[in-house]
Amino acid sequence: MTAREVLALAIGAEEEDARRYRDMAERLAPNFPGSAKVFDEMADEEDGHRHLLIDLFRKKFGEHIPLVRRDDVSGFVRHPPVWSLKTISVDGFRHDAATMELQAQRFYLSAAERATDPDVRALLGDLAAMEAKHERKAEELEAEHLGESVRTEEDATRRRMFVMQIVQPGLAGLIDGSISTLAPIFAAAFATQHSFAAFQVGLAASIGAGISMGLTEALSDDGVITGRGVPWVRGAVCGLMTTIGGLGHTLPYLIPDFWTATAVAGVVVAAELIAISWIRWHYMDTPLHSALAQVVLGGVLVLLTGIFIGSA
Repeated sequence: MTAREVLALAIGAEEEDARRYRDMAERLAPNFPGSAKVFDEMADEEDGHRHLLIDLFRKKFGEHIPLVRRDDVSGFVRHPPVWSLKTISVDGFRHDAATMELQAQRFYLSAAERATDPDVRALLGDLAAMEAKHERKAEELEAEHLGESVRTEEDATRRRMFVMQIVQPGLAGLIDGSISTLAPIFAAAFATQHSFAAFQVGLAASIGAGISMGLTEALSDDGVITGRGVPWVRGAVCGLMTTIGGLGHTLPYLIPDFWTATAVAGVVVAAELIAISWIRWHYMDTPLHSALAQVVLGGVLVLLTGIFIGSA
């Protein structure tokens, strides 16, 4: 590449980075206003670099700047457009920004080594040094815009988003798998008093419930309006946890002796109900005694229903 093409590429890259930072700021602004300001100011920094490059280009090569894009040059990391991202992650955006700055620094250093024009070489070297300082600049901007109260608020928002996008669908699946499958499994167990028959019913019920719950969660909400994240991720989490919840008290029926298998399954059910109560207490701020009472009552009612029907 000639010096003219290198400068054209650098101008386009700085403009693209600035626009990407502003896209990040726009996505973060509703929930993370402090971090959004950081990315806005980083975009201003990139605009400043672009103006320096344009001034030098005009001085050396005239007004017309040819279109040279990163996609035309091998070695650049390609980032998905911000608008295409279903989920918003402050840490993910910061990682992207660090990658972009490192990539820009390496490009400017490499281009400066090849440049023969002293003015071009000097500017590219200066820009490489500026990019190297951007990590410290980002820390300064975070210190300016992300005070203790803002950080606390953003941490709370991040936790709420994690609960909405991962914990809630996972908990819904675990509750459904652990409780709703109790009736068919124990009904089959007491109707046949044959461990493997109960295992087959439990396996079918667990996998079937997992598929059903996964599809229900994925198709019920695309996450655009509610901010609940990528549908297929929620669906996968919900479906997997539903299956796990059902398999927990299904697997003991691989034990040949019926009464031993039933005793072990009962212990597993108790552990599942305690785990559900703990998750509700830890992530949903439900009082532990209230969570235990609600979950255990529901589980016992479903369990007794299955035993009663199976024994009839």
